[in-house]
Amino acid sequence: MGSKNIVVIGAGFSGLASAICLAHKGFDVTVLEKNEMAGGRARSFKSNGFAFDMGPSWYWMPDVFEKFFNQFGRKVSGYYTLQRLDPSYRIYYGKDDFLDIPANMEMLIKLFDDLEPGSGEKLTEFLKQGKYKYEMGINKLVYNPGLRWAELFDWKVIKDSFRLPLFSSLSSDIRKRFKNPRLVQLLEFPSLFLGSTPQKTPALYSLMNYADMALGTWYPNGGMISVVKGLEKLALEVGVKFKFNSSVDSIGVVGGKIKNLQAKDQTFSADYYVASADYHHIEQQLLPETHRKYKPSYWKNRAMAPSALLFFVGLNKKVNGLLHHTLFFDQDFELHAKEIYQNPQWPTSPQFYISCPSKTDSSVAPEGCENLLILIPVAPELQDTDAIREKYFSAVLNRLENILTENIRDHIIFKRSYAHNDFSNDYNAFKGNAYGLANTLLQTANLKPSMVNKKINNLVYAGQLTVPGPGVPPSLISGQVAAQLIINNYNKKN
Repeated sequence: MGSKNIVVIGAGFSGLASAICLAHKGFDVTVLEKNEMAGGRARSFKSNGFAFDMGPSWYWMPDVFEKFFNQFGRKVSGYYTLQRLDPSYRIYYGKDDFLDIPANMEMLIKLFDDLEPGSGEKLTEFLKQGKYKYEMGINKLVYNPGLRWAELFDWKVIKDSFRLPLFSSLSSDIRKRFKNPRLVQLLEFPSLFLGSTPQKTPALYSLMNYADMALGTWYPNGGMISVVKGLEKLALEVGVKFKFNSSVDSIGVVGGKIKNLQAKDQTFSADYYVASADYHHIEQQLLPETHRKYKPSYWKNRAMAPSALLFFVGLNKKVNGLLHHTLFFDQDFELHAKEIYQNPQWPTSPQFYISCPSKTDSSVAPEGCENLLILIPVAPELQDTDAIREKYFSAVLNRLENILTENIRDHIIFKRSYAHNDFSNDYNAFKGNAYGLANTLLQTANLKPSMVNKKINNLVYAGQLTVPGPGVPPSLISGQVAAQLIINNYNKKN
């Protein structure tokens, strides 16, 4: 039998998933992580009695996580506790003007009918199609590595593509069914999680609406870091070893194989390597030019998902008017989208989102206090300065105080900002991105950066810049697919 040593670069969701899968199959796995803890963009920090998730805050697609734990004879409930949010979230359109999105399907249908008579029945049909797309996409297609076009040649999928909108735009699919602007906006907003405008997102991704409205919005007690800790615990149980504060500085390639890599003045050698850190950084900065799959021009022409300007805020009082998740759609979304995707610049007057987990979880803030994560989607590769951050923080506070009719500014006892420079410094993020590549039709499935590089036969990529794409569940799946490629390769040789 051959050697079974693995080095995984990066301890984000894809890195954790690949490490767990490989260790479970008997491989000797070491994970090298640049930062001081696991989680990647889902790290957390504590200050002044507040506990902040630094990145993902929405827990969707609970079945993906359950399926992952089940393959190791475990259950999610053995590692962290979930509760479903109801209402799922709130959307503000202006002062004293908002919609709460109920978790109950009957109430949701009534909400649609109240806003647009007859739309409840259309929603039922729309979500029925979304369910099929979800079962086809999430439970089947996304577990393919995207290496052969034959992976997509499922005759049932091909047949159904003639009767279901799969490759037209998500926006056109929604707008042919619904006319009320608020319903349209409600159904289009999940495309933001996919890193593209609804007009450029394939209608296949109405599966996200099914995930949102049928499968629900959940919260892991303690925050998203609880999911990371759960995965890290499982990893340790199956024998994974972690080396934190170990940034990979160089990769040595001999012939068609990685021979070793340098991290924190140490040399690591393995039979196989999983690159779950930033794809562009590993390929364009760490691999020798002779062994790169893509030219700089390829990366220059990739359509990027947004970056983000984040503010972590601690208040010494409770705030009325916020739910756990609150979206502020009081400004022109089309203008904001153009300033992200078409004419990249700092937005004129952006929409924004607030996560307030202290509404659900008393452990994330001192008693009587509120924990806020404020997120503004922005274009990647923008100039990032303290002055610009402060400008947008002040503008958001002005709008927030106006909409909620409540003083926020005078009750801030903690504040930290995070944007492009931080994403680049902490994660080597390509163009300072937060979400990865946009899920456009030309960057879907096999058209994403490949998980393999034929010039290096012991390297597999995973994460948000490759298959299946950005987001926590896709990253978890990406790690599993990468691990299976290595397992298949090993079994073929032995």
